[in-house]
Amino acid sequence: MQRMGMCIRLDAAKVDEYKRLHAAVWPGVLAMINACNIRNYSIFLKEPENILFGYWEYHGTDFPADAAKMAADATTRAWWAVCEPCQRPFDTRKPGEWWSMMDEVFHLD
Repeated sequence: MQRMGMCIRLDAAKVDEYKRLHAAVWPGVLAMINACNIRNYSIFLKEPENILFGYWEYHGTDFPADAAKMAADATTRAWWAVCEPCQRPFDTRKPGEWWSMMDEVFHLD
């Protein structure tokens, strides 16, 4: 199992919309997250800075393949099209990233 974290900013004018969307995530999106070996997935919001932090545990053996599988899913792409206008990526993100992936620097079980 691999713990993974990522962050992005949230448009201040879209905070309520983003919370509403995530109070009722589409069932097909949830199914695809599970199909891609992602478990224990949470998104946290730091207000008033409006920074989102996502955390999940990856239980597969090929994350790039599972990420590609998720990105190829029509329902997931439609979900992203609804959510992305709420988000403001960091200028410092790596090429190809929307959310900025984070390095784990500490863990305690």
